[in-house]
Amino acid sequence: MTRRLVELFASGAAARPLPARRLSVLTTRERETLRMPALGMSNSEIAAAMGVSPYTAKTHVSNVLTKLGLRDRDQAVITAHETRLVVAGRQENPRC
Repeated sequence: MTRRLVELFASGAAARPLPARRLSVLTTRERETLRMPALGMSNSEIAAAMGVSPYTAKTHVSNVLTKLGLRDRDQAVITAHETRLVVAGRQENPRC
């Protein structure tokens, strides 16, 4: 039973995604910025992927949190998954 529940959750069938329109306040670059922490990337890794300094990457992440009314990266990761910006097991991590 537990295995079936985990498979259901991992498939996304059990999830009720938040409306993607919640992300409509973000620019394309900000959506990509939100996606990166949800893929497990640190600010340094985000900076390398974006071609900016780690300080600038941190500022981008902070701006996304502010625009979405989120208090921390954990909430950002949850939001990215709930809005289906990132779907577990379906998107590649750019670091790989």
